[in-house]
Amino acid sequence: MRRRDFIIVIAGSAAVRPLAARAQQPSKMATIGLLGSGTAAAQSQWTAAFVQRMRELGWTEGRNLAIEYRWAEGHTERLTGLANELVRLKVDVILTHNTPPPLAAKQVTSTIPIVFATAADPVESGFVASLSRPGSNLTGVTALSVELGPKMLEILHECVPTANIFALLVNPTNPILADANSKELTAVAHRLGLEPQVLKASAESDFDGVFASVAQLRAGGLVIGGETLFSVGSEKLATLALRNAVPAIYQFREFAAAGGLISYGASLTDAHRLAGVYTGQILKGEKPSELPVQQSAKVEMTVNLKTARALGLTIPPALLARADEVIE
Repeated sequence: MRRRDFIIVIAGSAAVRPLAARAQQPSKMATIGLLGSGTAAAQSQWTAAFVQRMRELGWTEGRNLAIEYRWAEGHTERLTGLANELVRLKVDVILTHNTPPPLAAKQVTSTIPIVFATAADPVESGFVASLSRPGSNLTGVTALSVELGPKMLEILHECVPTANIFALLVNPTNPILADANSKELTAVAHRLGLEPQVLKASAESDFDGVFASVAQLRAGGLVIGGETLFSVGSEKLATLALRNAVPAIYQFREFAAAGGLISYGASLTDAHRLAGVYTGQILKGEKPSELPVQQSAKVEMTVNLKTARALGLTIPPALLARADEVIE
């Protein structure tokens, strides 16, 4: 059950024109290169949102739009080669999913426009010079990520109020996100009088060891940091959390739908719709350097009551009232 509408915050000047002005039917055939670090299946919802928004703006696959899909399937070392493939195809725009792909695309082209939809800080990650003035061939949409970590811990603590040790899972091969998540979660844990324990996984093969460590630490719950590896492996993480009786929270709904206790995070579906708007504008001739980075502030929470019952937890009524969706 959906209860909350979304809010979109535009960083810098207003860059999105009225829908009526954007909906004119384009006549030329355009080609978009889509570069993702995950799999087509794991990121299908985000891709579908982008394609649907492009269709609403008059760009339809097979008629005046072609999309070349390139997926690294969790192997980020493949991204540069895949980005080079798109450059050789002379695509008109490159759309990138989440954190590593924008940098890979930026490394191989300074002329083809790149539109990103990411949960990372675009300035800190080196995508753009500033939010209001990107200043290069990159622009796009950023969604809340690290900023939500403290709230994720607070929500999990509400569900397990007697626990005083909580684990945080990060990917050390993505140090920007790992360090930011660790810093934010450690600070809020100390403020709440809790003991944080940082665990690391750089591949899906590390997941079993993560839950063994949670048990050894006697942690009351696990906060999973935002990371492509964890998005691709969200179903496996949810399964392991339930199997090992670990209350866990992750950013995206797919985690809760697969058996995780709670998801709380930004809507990358919404971010990809906004990315579609910018892609349409660039195909009509606008320069990415002149399009301020937008911020999607839509946040969603899903609670899996079936999992809560299996874990012997009682979800506070006030928390359920705040949820956008409750899985019975």
